[in-house]
Amino acid sequence: MENENVTEIPLSQIRDFPDHPYQVKDDECMNDLVSSIKERGLIQPIIVRPIEDNLYEMVSGHRRKRAFELAGLKSIPAKVVELTRDEAILVMVDSNLQREVILPSEKAKAYKMRLDAMKRQGQRSDLTSNPVGGKLKGMESAGIIGEQSGDSQTQVRRYIRLTELIPEMLDLVDEGKVAMRPAVEISYLPKESQEQLVKAMEFSDATPSHYQAIRMKNCYRDGKLTEEVIDTIMDEAKPNQKENHRLEIQ
Repeated sequence: MENENVTEIPLSQIRDFPDHPYQVKDDECMNDLVSSIKERGLIQPIIVRPIEDNLYEMVSGHRRKRAFELAGLKSIPAKVVELTRDEAILVMVDSNLQREVILPSEKAKAYKMRLDAMKRQGQRSDLTSNPVGGKLKGMESAGIIGEQSGDSQTQVRRYIRLTELIPEMLDLVDEGKVAMRPAVEISYLPKESQEQLVKAMEFSDATPSHYQAIRMKNCYRDGKLTEEVIDTIMDEAKPNQKENHRLEIQ
């Protein structure tokens, strides 16, 4: 990154990155970061970009900024970098890819933001027309993202499909209650059908298998997916869930 320098910037002059995909939680890890900052200071400055007179937009370091706030500090060391909006997105996403724990929803939103930025910059984005599967020639956007994140092209496409899920369904994916493969198929259903599916899942106390999710997607494609069809599919017994239920009772 060119034209960068480190300076102390008041926290009040730093705005969060719009639609920042990564969660910033006041948890035990945050408490550890606060303690570390109080004892040793900030090892790595945050990265910001100027947006207007005396105001900056956060690019990398949302957790560090929050830790400074919790520590009662008023300013933070920052690298000021001249970046366009799309350049800032790429830096923001890339700087968070190596975090120890990243939720599926965070990856989904981050990968989607990175893809859109790459599209605007003129890089290939074949994955929009081939959401899941299929061989692609050359290095395309999914391959570039996957190469930097450690995910395969197919997995990157699957994560991006998750951005089509309603919030309630995406929460279930984050909680590990709905697996990735069924979630991808569910992402093709309209919002209303996804809402009906969430209700059916609550009523039947079950989650859809990959096969059931595919059937619902096919029914929707054929114009035959109704609330009754969703209920019928979800009422079907799944051996693995029966077994899990028995194990819980013992």
